[in-house]
Amino acid sequence: MTRELTQNKIQKIWIPSKDDKPAMPRKSGGGPHLANPPTVIVMVGLPARGKTYMSRKLTRYLNWVGMPTKVFNVGEYRREAVKHYSSYDFFKSDNKEAVRIREQCALAALRDVKVYLTELGGQVAVFDATNTTRSRRDMILDFGAENGFKIFFIESICEDPNVIATNIMEVKVSCPDYQDCNKTDALEDFQKRIECYRVNYQPLDPDDYDKNLSFIKVIDVGRRFLVNRIQDHIQSRIVYYLMNIHVQPRSIYLCRHGESQHNLQGRLGGDSGLSTRGRKFANALAKFVEEQKLKDLKVWTSQLRRSIQTAEALNVPYEQWKALNEIDAGVCEEMTYEEVRERYPEEFALRDQDKYYYRYPTGESYQDLVQRVEPVIMELERQENVLVICHQAVMRCLLAYFLDKSADEMPYLKCPLHTVLKLTPVAYGCKVESISLNVEAVNTHRDRPEEIKRGPGTLIRRNSVTPLTSHEPTKKPRIDALDDPTIPELTPAPLTFCATTNGSLALTTQNLKRCATESHDIPQLCQ
Repeated sequence: MTRELTQNKIQKIWIPSKDDKPAMPRKSGGGPHLANPPTVIVMVGLPARGKTYMSRKLTRYLNWVGMPTKVFNVGEYRREAVKHYSSYDFFKSDNKEAVRIREQCALAALRDVKVYLTELGGQVAVFDATNTTRSRRDMILDFGAENGFKIFFIESICEDPNVIATNIMEVKVSCPDYQDCNKTDALEDFQKRIECYRVNYQPLDPDDYDKNLSFIKVIDVGRRFLVNRIQDHIQSRIVYYLMNIHVQPRSIYLCRHGESQHNLQGRLGGDSGLSTRGRKFANALAKFVEEQKLKDLKVWTSQLRRSIQTAEALNVPYEQWKALNEIDAGVCEEMTYEEVRERYPEEFALRDQDKYYYRYPTGESYQDLVQRVEPVIMELERQENVLVICHQAVMRCLLAYFLDKSADEMPYLKCPLHTVLKLTPVAYGCKVESISLNVEAVNTHRDRPEEIKRGPGTLIRRNSVTPLTSHEPTKKPRIDALDDPTIPELTPAPLTFCATTNGSLALTTQNLKRCATESHDIPQLCQ
């Protein structure tokens, strides 16, 4: 029987339901016949090849475009099970107890992947581990087949000793495994860890054994790519994204146009010119850019007058992007908030209720805006130094991508006039500097109303954080219900450096069932 269609008041879309919520084409059981089966991205490669970097960056991108995605880093499971790392001996293939522990940690991570994709609304899970053997990858393929998940492999291959050494020194020697080591000893131990994996490393074989799998090989940090059997739009999107990112040092500068006449009047949108203070900011921005002495700086603006007037003061070439135009307020364009409240009281209340998904009548939502500025993000990832002169809602969308902010946070990010935000990509994130150019301007920020509280049914995209650092109200133990009730204490070979207060690797059922109750960030991970 055909269901009646109801228009969702917030998103202005037609849905076959009566509860004013979009229908989701997903079964709670996660069986093999889903219209859009979840995807498990499986990282492959030796340590220090940038797998976690790509995992985090890709997860941030997929979350930003609206695909709920989460990273499951097996190294974190291992560190939670084994409290004291002593040496690379733990990663030797003939260390049977250690191999057993690592296998059980991988199974525990896969168990959490299943829960995330079948019960928690996830669409993509990133299984971040070395996965260097065919037996491990075959086990993951079986796991995917049993649960109806699509499997997509990303293999990172790099033999450039300078790149590997840089990665180890910038990221790995600072990870929890080496907190008691000096950098020289940590570098030596990690290089030996790599050799432990190299002994049994079986790369993906596009010509024979793995020819029917879906994967991409990223070779020498993006110098070359090999793509095999892309099967859907998610995999295509992943490939396109990975082929656009780079690791060259650079800075991205984001700012809004100078204060406009409409800003002074508190009006939404429109295409007014700069105020006197706005022109003063444009001149201050020109001086700031000159002082930065940036090589090959590119300047991008929207196609609106206030943004172009700001860029004109720089006296440098600039490129106009229609995609950078301010959010379209539809019937509310050029109104003040007070006028909107008076003329469209229901729309005013609906926008406060869910600002990310709310679509102005005949206009746009923040969700629409994200899709519109996605090409800008792709081009920013390809470029080096760029200054983007844009608008409040657009700047919020760009900032949410680089800072991994959720859909709930995005519409309330503070992007004041006459302030430049300098973004510098670092290992697993982005460093932000806020630089005020000391030109007064009106405050256009509107805080979230205090009375608006989110209920369990509110549409919201999850942040791309690892399970340990997720902002879940109730934490679950990562490693639980393993086949063996206890695992005996494991004592590694003696070590002359990286000494801890306890030289043994004590692994007990208590360790395996421990709940992570604190919410804190682990900015650097190693496997």
